[in-house]
Amino acid sequence: MDLESTLDELYALRPQEFTAARNERAAQARRAGDRELADRIRALRKPTISAWAGNLLVRREPEKIQPLISLGEGLRDAHRNLDGEQLRELGRQQHLLVGALAREARQLAAEAGQVVGESALQEIEATLHAVLADPDAARRWAAGHLHKPLSAPVGFVGLDAGAGVTPKPAPSPGPPEPAERRHRKEGPDRRRREKLDRAGRDAEEAEQQARESEQAREEAVSALERSKAEYDDARERVDALARELEEAKARQRRAERGLHEARDRAGEADRTARDARRRAHRTAAVVERLSAGDS
Repeated sequence: MDLESTLDELYALRPQEFTAARNERAAQARRAGDRELADRIRALRKPTISAWAGNLLVRREPEKIQPLISLGEGLRDAHRNLDGEQLRELGRQQHLLVGALAREARQLAAEAGQVVGESALQEIEATLHAVLADPDAARRWAAGHLHKPLSAPVGFVGLDAGAGVTPKPAPSPGPPEPAERRHRKEGPDRRRREKLDRAGRDAEEAEQQARESEQAREEAVSALERSKAEYDDARERVDALARELEEAKARQRRAERGLHEARDRAGEADRTARDARRRAHRTAAVVERLSAGDS
């Protein structure tokens, strides 16, 4: 057993099958004496539905990996070179390819008996956009061992729904508005923008807190499972030692009975030997007297 083959096995399982299989593999590694491998396996996270579906896509459709990675390389080059025509063309390809791959991952999951809802489908698409934006994300996705969806790095602008559309020219400016009217118009708009900004920041903070809480929960569950596995191992060892102790006590009792029996036999043999010596002495005395009378 090694970590790579265990990763391949575990992350191919449906999420509801993951935890029990992971714990069993960790226990096997511990019984084999590889505690470091056991701890690394025990620390593996159960995949979300979207991460599992993405892993399934990588495994079932490996020929789809390179086109997406190549498209990501082209998009990043176009961003660096500020090539608008190339960006529009690649953006059209991105929109089509990401949508098709996300739907295919959903279909593969359904065939495996797992429903992928709309939110999970959006997470699959977010992962594919991250693959396009980030080479490291692409490598992680291609390995097929994701436990949660990926996010594109800040600063990468995906060209999906609006790709290929040439922006309309800005209308020519009319005569300038009076400052007072402009301020009255801008005031509500600015307040709305500020409210939206605050709401956006609050939503991001809430989302971050939710992710941190979920991570803390997963870590607590993993720690509980590790403790339970260690307890089970210790209990098995105690049970084995208890059986060995009972067997040793039984052997001691048998040996004690054998010792008593051997002592009894030795005592009986000693008494028999003494009786034989006495008889031999008496017989020798009789023979000696008879011999003396004859002389």
